[in-house]
Amino acid sequence: MPTLKEILCTPENRPRVVKDAARLVDDEVAAKSGLSGKFVQLTYKGVKAVKPGLIEEVVDHLLERFVDAMEPFHQEWEAANKQPAFDAFLSARKNKVANALLAVTDDRARQVSQKTIKKGYEALRPQGEKHVEAAVPGLGRTFNKYLG
Repeated sequence: MPTLKEILCTPENRPRVVKDAARLVDDEVAAKSGLSGKFVQLTYKGVKAVKPGLIEEVVDHLLERFVDAMEPFHQEWEAANKQPAFDAFLSARKNKVANALLAVTDDRARQVSQKTIKKGYEALRPQGEKHVEAAVPGLGRTFNKYLG
């Protein structure tokens, strides 16, 4: 069985995965509502204004780390005979998935030197788990396209 990295990080799939993941982030941010949602949207817009293309760049840069963080879930899903579909499988474990992904971004945020980006991340991070959990089903649907 190929690993998630062997599937998602091929020269053919990687650019599509990066675009799909960046689109997922954009869609998730746009779907936020209420006061905290507006705060997320404004912060996200500010970060993107500082560096256009930043989201795709970050996803591309961190893709291997994100995929490595997801590999235990992929292996568990494979062992379960790929049942249910990967998005449903991940959704049932959304807290663990969110924390695995946030461990990657937290590590990266500690290394950022651009103050505006670092402040934006620090402002969003307290609500990060909730927001990433909300994105897990979409992430699973994105991966479904590549897992066949």
